[in-house]
Amino acid sequence: VIVDQKVFPDTKPKGCAGCNRKIKDRYLLKALDKYWHEDCLKCACCDCRLGEVGSTLYTKANLILCRRDYLRLFGVTGNCAACSKLIPAFEMVMRAKENVYHLDCFACQLCNQRFCVGDKFFLKNNMILCQTDYEEGLMKEGYAPQVR
Repeated sequence: VIVDQKVFPDTKPKGCAGCNRKIKDRYLLKALDKYWHEDCLKCACCDCRLGEVGSTLYTKANLILCRRDYLRLFGVTGNCAACSKLIPAFEMVMRAKENVYHLDCFACQLCNQRFCVGDKFFLKNNMILCQTDYEEGLMKEGYAPQVR
């Protein structure tokens, strides 16, 4: 669901879905096909103002939630493919095929080189490898990569 901030200078005031009062402010929010005061569109769990948190909100079971609380209540937890420790549902992760990793664990599992945006990495036998370690492994196995 996208939160949309609007300015309606020449229209009659809209009713707020949160407090049922008229919105006379210069700005209002539109979410879930309803209009809201900036202070009335809040997460049902933590009361954070959703117009400030970002442009996305979540709704389920008649609750309006921020991302963190939605994932905490309805998200899925899993284990990191590198360290096997639990990854909370609200934590940012890296994915490679069906494997999920903590951000700190997303590194070459032989030399521990951290990957930057745009770096090539390889998944071999469920291990993340940098290009150097992947190519060295291929050469040891008798498969020299072809350079074109």
